[in-house]
Amino acid sequence: MTELTLAKAINLGLRRSLADDPSVVLLGEDIGRLGGVFRVTDGLQAEFGPRRVMDTPLAEAGILGAAVGLAYRGYRPVVEIQFDGFVYVAFDQIVSQVARMLARTAGAVRLPITIRIPVGGGTGAAEHHSESPEAYFVHTAGLRVVEVAGPQDAYTVIQQAIACDDPVVFFEPKRRYYTKGEVDTETALADAPPMGAARVVVPGSDVTLVTYGGLVATAVDAATAAADDGVSVEVIDLRSLSPADHDAVAASVRRTGRLVVAHEGPHEAGVGAEIAATATERCFEYLEAAPVRVTGHDIPYPPAKLEMHHVPDLDRILDGVDRVLGRVPSTGAVIA
Repeated sequence: MTELTLAKAINLGLRRSLADDPSVVLLGEDIGRLGGVFRVTDGLQAEFGPRRVMDTPLAEAGILGAAVGLAYRGYRPVVEIQFDGFVYVAFDQIVSQVARMLARTAGAVRLPITIRIPVGGGTGAAEHHSESPEAYFVHTAGLRVVEVAGPQDAYTVIQQAIACDDPVVFFEPKRRYYTKGEVDTETALADAPPMGAARVVVPGSDVTLVTYGGLVATAVDAATAAADDGVSVEVIDLRSLSPADHDAVAASVRRTGRLVVAHEGPHEAGVGAEIAATATERCFEYLEAAPVRVTGHDIPYPPAKLEMHHVPDLDRILDGVDRVLGRVPSTGAVIA
């Protein structure tokens, strides 16, 4: 076991993929000599050279377009979008080309592209630097979408994403980049948990709390606080947003009878809506209360001084737990 930050774990996973497969190439703005804005790719260009770790112009659509061409020619490009809000410039390339190529060619052409996107708020950043755009990509058929929460998954899942023959959108919660944890670097990738499997982080029996990415640590804190109040909360890290592991969620809800879903993205048509709807379809007769969603508000991401009112925190998640337990009235609105 090695103690690494989430950022260093991604770096090590990228290094391992570059070393193991000569078809892996990295593209992005400032990822080479600088090592990326968050230094996630630090040292990789010096080790593997500028033809494997390429600095690109500030043009996200061009970066994705180049990745499509590289993948078409047999490479496995890994693209870094410098900040979450910058991905919209490349949205047409991702939705119209990357996601559709397999279907468009009747399975003849696969595009094994990994699109790395630092995501989420809580860092006091400027506009376009704190977005949660996952719902757009979950809604897009042809893409796999994952979001890691800690160093171990960061190390493992980035390698699984690169090795996957499907295009993968790989979200990295930027406010957790410097969270440290033990990472097993010895277990073979084939023996690691599947990329699409959810993980029970904290077992419990009274309430199922489903979340992902940057909110997993907050959910664990909420489970600890709830336990002090005599409530057993099971925390599930979804890990894969598309395809989602609905079987794992349903198995938990059938035991607890209650569901809370938390994410930073807006309430309206967010990932939580799909999780709640599917759980209701599969577990209706087991539910003791209507599922509750704890989310960001249905507004453009606010200025940094106001983001603490927007990003779900410990109190808001605990309020969601209280609502699903019937301790406070549930209005069906986003929990503020």
